[in-house]
Amino acid sequence: MSMEILMQYVTYLLMAIGVLAFLTSVITQVIKEMPGLKKIQTNAVALVVALILCPLAVVILCIYFSIQIIWYYIVGAMIAAFIVYLVATGGWEKVAEMWQRTKFNKHK
Repeated sequence: MSMEILMQYVTYLLMAIGVLAFLTSVITQVIKEMPGLKKIQTNAVALVVALILCPLAVVILCIYFSIQIIWYYIVGAMIAAFIVYLVATGGWEKVAEMWQRTKFNKHK
């Protein structure tokens, strides 16, 4: 395998992680406001969303490209879900921290 093809695959992998992390963050923020989920930590909800979203994405891609779904694709997607979860929660925590630092204080 040439270096050019390897770099192309790495780029696709990073793009997929970014898109899945973004979707995980958005879905988590939307469903977190539901009445039953307000008491659950946001990190736990994000982990469950990532664990559902990543294997689902693999299955959809396998169907789209007419690839036979093999069990280790799903296992790999479950492992990748933890990476997606870490990217998704790390990004939101940093944004929330910046918001807390710059938020206007009404009591002054």
